[in-house]
Parts: sequence; C-alpha cells; structure tokens
Amino acid sequence: MAYNATERNIPLSVNRIELEAEAPFETLRRAFEAEVPPLDTDHLRRLLDQGAEWRRIAAETAGDGIHRFVRFWSDSVTPVMRVGGADTPSAAYLIGDYATAARMFRHDAGVMLYTPIRVELHALRNGRTVLSVDQPSTQLAGFGSNKITQAAFELDRMLGDLLEELGLPRPERLRL
Repeated sequence: MAYNATERNIPLSVNRIELEAEAPFETLRRAFEAEVPPLDTDHLRRLLDQGAEWRRIAAETAGDGIHRFVRFWSDSVTPVMRVGGADTPSAAYLIGDYATAARMFRHDAGVMLYTPIRVELHALRNGRTVLSVDQPSTQLAGFGSNKITQAAFELDRMLGDLLEELGLPRPERLRL
C-alpha cells in the first residue's frame, strides 16, 4: 500500500559538544551511571495503571540530581564493534526527564526526535575519555516554537548541571 505524503526539509545547525576528560573510561562511565539512574519502568507502569496524576508521575520519575535526568536506555557498543574490528570502549545513553519533554510535546510531538538526549562516552588511547552530546537547544530550534525553545534552553541548563555534577566543566555553549 502506498500513502500520499507531504515532504518538508528543515535545515538545522547543531552544536556537538565534546569534552575530553582526564578520567579513565570506566571511571567516568560509573560516575555517569551513578549520577543518571535508570528509569524505574515498573514504578512508572504502576503509576499509569493507578491513574496517577501528571504531577505525581513527573515527580516520581525524575532523577535525584539537580538536573533531574534519568536513563531511558543505555548500551555498550564495544562488544559488537570489537567483532567489527574496533576495540574502543564506548557506551551510549538516552537521558531526559518527562516533565521537560511534556512541555515541548504539547506543542509538537516531533520533539521526541531529539528528546531524550543522546550522550556517548568513549575511551582514547591516552587514557582519557570523551563525552559527546548535541546541544539540545540547537537540535530543537527547528520547530520554530517559542515554548519549545524555552524548554530546550532548560535542557541546556540541566545538561550543564549534570556535567558539573560529574566534575566536568560546564561548556561555554551551556552557560545561560
């Protein structure tokens, strides 16, 4: 079956932020995973089944840190890449919080393309670790909505807070 569709092309200029940390990969990875806990999906499911109100869901699914991020997904790509011939330790994450996502989703469900935020860590041969992330506000700017832009800048602030909690410097682009 074929569907008629209208095509739109929206050019974006995105800032990728890379921090090369003077920390071993496993050290930074453990710190990141301790600071950004996994989402308790069983608890979320119970809240939804109970018909909990939005405020309760947002409060009880937020992370404990000042940034409020939780991990929606994570994976170590190293085992697969090792078979492919590259043995660099690497981990990828999707992080976010439901409250900020909902503020944007109300205006355009397409924001889910960029929230949760993707974060990647990988080791360098010199014993340092690179943390990479695309600046949320530059990804979300293409929606052309002031409400989405405001929430996206909040994500920038939250990301900067997370990096500082990890002992990393807040990148210039995340200083609001």
